[in-house]
Amino acid sequence: MWNERYNTDEFIYGTEPNDFLAENLQALPKGRVLSVADGEGRNGVFLARQGYDVTTVDVSDVGLDKARKFAERNGVSINTILADLADFDLGVNQWDGIVSIFAHVDADVRKRLYGRIAPSLKPGGVFLLEAYTPDQIGRGTGGPPTADLLLNEDKLRSELTGMTFSHLVELERNVLEGTYHTGRAAVVQAIATRA
Repeated sequence: MWNERYNTDEFIYGTEPNDFLAENLQALPKGRVLSVADGEGRNGVFLARQGYDVTTVDVSDVGLDKARKFAERNGVSINTILADLADFDLGVNQWDGIVSIFAHVDADVRKRLYGRIAPSLKPGGVFLLEAYTPDQIGRGTGGPPTADLLLNEDKLRSELTGMTFSHLVELERNVLEGTYHTGRAAVVQAIATRA
């Protein structure tokens, strides 16, 4: 599915970084940052342009190829890993920050992934996330069509163990990110630090 979606000259989610990420960049410690499900690389390239050592992981080799070329055009480099988040090894004490922007995966995968985030971060490491909530269903402005793939505050509090939240809120906002994320949206935003 994702290879087909990314197989176009257009950047389907745009080339600008996610607003929430850009507005909260100062929350991420400088150093090694992992951007999960980064697709065509707009967020990873943005982070690299700000001086971060960026690794992006995605299930689509077409998306990652576009991300590498996008990084080159912006005069930066990013590390890319082709992997499914269901079996991707986050490592231990590896990352100063992990960024998850609209990375919607099956609940079982998400619970396993979120359980490994705190140990994979260095002490003081930060996890930054924006995702759609179940209230997004039926809006036609982006995101998956099933509640199982969507997030809210309660799910984040229960699944993201070993983390202290400095920001956790559900809200409606305009999301203008390319063809597939355009319009009024119901989202959850989180910034959490390894406890």
